[in-house]
Formats: sequence, C-alpha cells, structure tokens
Amino acid sequence: MTTRPAPPFAARLARVALFLGALLAVGAGVPGAPSLAPPAQAAPPRPEAETRRDAQALKASQAAVGRLLTDRAFTDPAGRAVRLSDFRGRPLVINMVYSSCAQSCPVVTTTLQDAAEVGWDALGKDAFHVITVGFDAAADTPGRMGLYADRHGLTRPGWTVLSGDLPEVVGLTDDLGFTFFESAKGFDHIDQVTIVDAEGRVYRQVYGDTFDIPLLVEPLKALVYGTHAPFASLDDLWNKVRLFCTVYDPAAERYRFDFSMFYQMAVGLTIILSVGFFVVRSSLRIWARSRAERRRTGRANPA
Repeated sequence: MTTRPAPPFAARLARVALFLGALLAVGAGVPGAPSLAPPAQAAPPRPEAETRRDAQALKASQAAVGRLLTDRAFTDPAGRAVRLSDFRGRPLVINMVYSSCAQSCPVVTTTLQDAAEVGWDALGKDAFHVITVGFDAAADTPGRMGLYADRHGLTRPGWTVLSGDLPEVVGLTDDLGFTFFESAKGFDHIDQVTIVDAEGRVYRQVYGDTFDIPLLVEPLKALVYGTHAPFASLDDLWNKVRLFCTVYDPAAERYRFDFSMFYQMAVGLTIILSVGFFVVRSSLRIWARSRAERRRTGRANPA
C-alpha cells in the first residue's frame, strides 16, 4: 500500500484560513448564529432621581398652560424699563436662557430664530413678538444679555432681550412652569419655549433644544387668525380662510397659501348641487306623473 505524502505546511495553513473564513461568513449570514464580535455595550440606565425630576419638570410646565402671567418689570440692554404688559395685544413667545450657557441655550435660540422667521414671513412681521429673558439673575445683567443678543443675532425688530432682578425672574419662571436649578456645568433646565396669547395667558409649550417649525408656527397661526365669533364679519371670514388655507411646505421650509383647497371646495359644491338638482328633478317628475294618473283615474270614474 502506498502512502500519499502530507501536503506542505503552507498549504495546510491556507486551507485552515479558508475554512475559518467560510465559517465566519456563514455565521454572519444566518440569523441567530453566534457572533465572534464582542457584544455592544448597552447605554447605562438613567438614575431614577433624574427621571423623576424630568417628569416633575414636564408636569410643572404643562400645569402652566392657561395661566395668566403676572405683569413684571425687566430691563433691556439699553437700560430701558420693560413690562410684560407692554407686549399685550398680540401673541408673545418667551425664550428663557442664561447668558453663559454653552450647550442647549444657544441651540434653542437658533432653532427659535429659524421658526420665528418663517412665522413672520407667513403671518406678518408684526403678528407676534419674541422675548429672550436671562434667568441667571446674578450674572445676566443688561450688558451681558446685550452681548448674548449680538452673538446670536437677536437684533431684529420684534425680538427683545431682557434682564431682571431675582424676584421678577423667579416669579416669571414660576408662571411659565420653567424649571431650572444649579449644577456643576452651570444650570440644568427644561428646554422650553412658551407661547402666550394676546391677553397674556400661557397658550402652548414647545419642547426640545431643536423642534420642527410647525410646532411653533401652527399655534401662532391659530392665535393670529382664530376668532371667537366666526363669520361675524368679512375680516373674520378672511381670517378663517387664512387659518385653514395657509400650510407649511417642508421642502421650501416656509408657509404658503394653498389654493387647492378652493378647488376641492368648488368640486365638492358642484357635486352637491348636481345631486340636489337630480333629486329635485326626479321628485318633480314623480309628482307630475302621480298627478296625471290621479286626473286620468278621476275622468274614468266620474261621480
């Protein structure tokens, strides 16, 4: 009997490598196959105290909806006294920040800027006002808030930056349901923008350091165009039309007047009138035939 010589060591090594490669490929392609990669590390769970605190902050924020704001005094970067009542008569958007914040505050402000610009374009440049208020009363002086305004471009008409002393700031944050407290990085606080109606009552809260534009503009549109006595006048009627026909175009990132709603209304009205016409005409024909039949019956059977 002859014996085949053993393959060279290099050939055996190549075969082993091919076998291991095939095994790994099969394992990667089969659902449920064991993976040789180390398991991904799951994110550590949030501390229970932090989760509970966030829930309490959200509860306080929602409890503020419908609350009438107390009239309070603040100061703008030029040193002028400004009261909340100065903004009555149109919707007001309130953005709470602290001037040394390097994290969420600038992001919220930038997001609000983008949304507010779309809102002014859609509703009118005087349709609503925005105020940014520093809640770190000790540090957010008029000068510091002026620098914050310059740094973030909050200098256009319709946007006011304000400072206040501690009692006024705390009172405003309580009215708004805005929760904040000191932390190692400065302050921890809820990311919140508050929409106030023309009478000074909290109407809506918008959450997150970034948010979709309609979350701000749709409530403002309802406040600007909504009326309590619909169709009481031509102005009321036109406001209702604009309320329902001004729609957001995500591709263009702006609002536009949607004329297609008029076409849909015209088509619907045409269908209703057509159906009504055929119903009335059929009813008249049935009535005429019935009347003619009664006449013929009466002539055939004279009294």
